[in-house]
Amino acid sequence: MRTTTTAPVGTTDSPAVPAASATPATPATGNAPVRFDTKVAVLLRDDLESWQRLNVTAFLVSGLGTAVPEVIGEPYEDADSTAYLPMLRQPVLVFEGAKETMTAAHARALSRSLTTAVFTADLFGTGNDRDNRAAVREVGRDALDLVGLAVYGPRNAVDKVLKGARMHP
Repeated sequence: MRTTTTAPVGTTDSPAVPAASATPATPATGNAPVRFDTKVAVLLRDDLESWQRLNVTAFLVSGLGTAVPEVIGEPYEDADSTAYLPMLRQPVLVFEGAKETMTAAHARALSRSLTTAVFTADLFGTGNDRDNRAAVREVGRDALDLVGLAVYGPRNAVDKVLKGARMHP
């Protein structure tokens, strides 16, 4: 099974993704770097405008915490005890690629049953969650005009999904 999140947020099915865990890269100390067994990655089509890249990235990662709650860290607090919302507990790596790279990554993510979010070109013309979901629902999986894709899962599996993509500049 897979979790598919359409922008902004909507889920179906539960993923068979193991609970996320972090493994220290060095012996456990208070300041040791943390290396995660999982990866959060966003793939953007390389022909998007700057504002579209930012918007698509924000929408794609917004559903992750609802589908996989363990990716959310603890709330923040400053020295004055002002409380702030928790955020994802691990970095989000952003990649880019051509339309063909996006299509191939989408197919690989689904074949590996990874938690996946999609953003299609049609969503730039809608203005709310209901219309976003309807726009995705109207198009078959293989015909989606993907401009963004977020993937979460084991590091190695996510790396395989992103084959051919390059880090966003």
